[in-house]
Amino acid sequence: MNQTDNNLKPLPSAVSVLIVDDEPGMRSFLNKALSKKFALVETAGSIEDAEQLRSRCHFDLLIVDIRLPGRSGIEWHEALDEQGRRSDIIFMTGYADMEVAITALRAGASDFIMKPFHLEQMMAAVDRCIERRLLKRENLMLRREVSIGYSSTIIGGSEAMKSVKYIIERVAPTNAVVLIQGESGTGKELVARQLHLLSGRQGSFVPVNCGSIASELLESELFGHIAGAFTGAKGNREGLFSFASGGTIFLDEIGEMPLKMQTALLRVLEQKSIRPVGSEKEVNIDVRVIAATNRTLIDEVEAGNFRRDLYYRLNVLDILIPPLRDRPEDVVELTHHFTRQLATELGVREVVWSHEDMVKLQQHEWPGNIRELRNMIERCILLGKPPAEYWKQQLKSDVLSTSGYPQDWTLKEVEKHHVTSVVDLHSGNKSAAARDLGVSRKTLDRKYKEWFDFSSEQEL
Repeated sequence: MNQTDNNLKPLPSAVSVLIVDDEPGMRSFLNKALSKKFALVETAGSIEDAEQLRSRCHFDLLIVDIRLPGRSGIEWHEALDEQGRRSDIIFMTGYADMEVAITALRAGASDFIMKPFHLEQMMAAVDRCIERRLLKRENLMLRREVSIGYSSTIIGGSEAMKSVKYIIERVAPTNAVVLIQGESGTGKELVARQLHLLSGRQGSFVPVNCGSIASELLESELFGHIAGAFTGAKGNREGLFSFASGGTIFLDEIGEMPLKMQTALLRVLEQKSIRPVGSEKEVNIDVRVIAATNRTLIDEVEAGNFRRDLYYRLNVLDILIPPLRDRPEDVVELTHHFTRQLATELGVREVVWSHEDMVKLQQHEWPGNIRELRNMIERCILLGKPPAEYWKQQLKSDVLSTSGYPQDWTLKEVEKHHVTSVVDLHSGNKSAAARDLGVSRKTLDRKYKEWFDFSSEQEL
């Protein structure tokens, strides 16, 4: 290995890297080289050690040897994919096996490097990987901004939705904090985006799912950190509040936020400033805060799970989005909208909905609300099945239909049956079921704790 690093292209420093290799010499070599470039570089000699590090910190890039004791790097990579990982990965191997390389790249690896290699080779691969990652991030933000014109349109002519639209138009131009409440899948992020679009604010719209970020990482993710704030923090890193400067930050699932972070958020709302982890200095911010929850927050306050002072600070103005079952007159318009939109996106023909189909759509309870309706239409379009056949095979199934439910079942019983059925469809994989249901894994675990006695039940 050539250890010269002349003419290496400078890379963004605010990047975290995890090196996984069972050879101490390789770990030391890469750690020394990459620590000069990046804010956080950690090393692990096994998948188990790597998992422990990942539980404490998010890594933008993983550099992994394929052959590791106990479990291969590719197997770990596939497991991370199932968990919905957000890290790019570069594989290394000392075995000249092209089949393995092809398998790795097909599995979604960013690059593949044969050992031994020159440092310039690795840094070039890292350079390409980080540049692609930054480009993806920029493109994602651009697509979000460009798509606002059609995706942030609030669909529905019911009286309930007319009221929601009126409130949005009145409140959007102000800087008031807004709390959006409604069941999962009702379109809370859509309302938040419309508020941002009509606000005239020039900064970005930054959505944050408070339930999907580990509690010990949330403060750093939101407020950033300074060098030395914790082990491995070798450089400063901006948080999402800074990224949203001049724009809007959308705190989804605010009810999932730990009490410690609720205290910190209250301080931010009152003082209009943030304090990065490890810093003693306040940084002034110009960010509009919009929060959302599918919980009844006042009940969470009474239960001691949510700060009363933060609740009243967030609830300056409340927008309640009604569930789809309470506005069946909007189902027809939503169905036509999603059919046109999805057919265009997927490059396939639109399905034709009969009057009978529309009646059934309006009669369905839609426990998953608009998200469930959209997913149903997408599946129907992809399968290319006539609507009548779809109703026979899908909406009359236990998962998507309430037709088989006893008439005396409560809404909670219907929800329980629907959620557990989706988990069963995924063979007990709660992470996959949560993605299909459109909720966080944490929310799904909370539901199961409400419904079942976990004292003797094993984790699915």
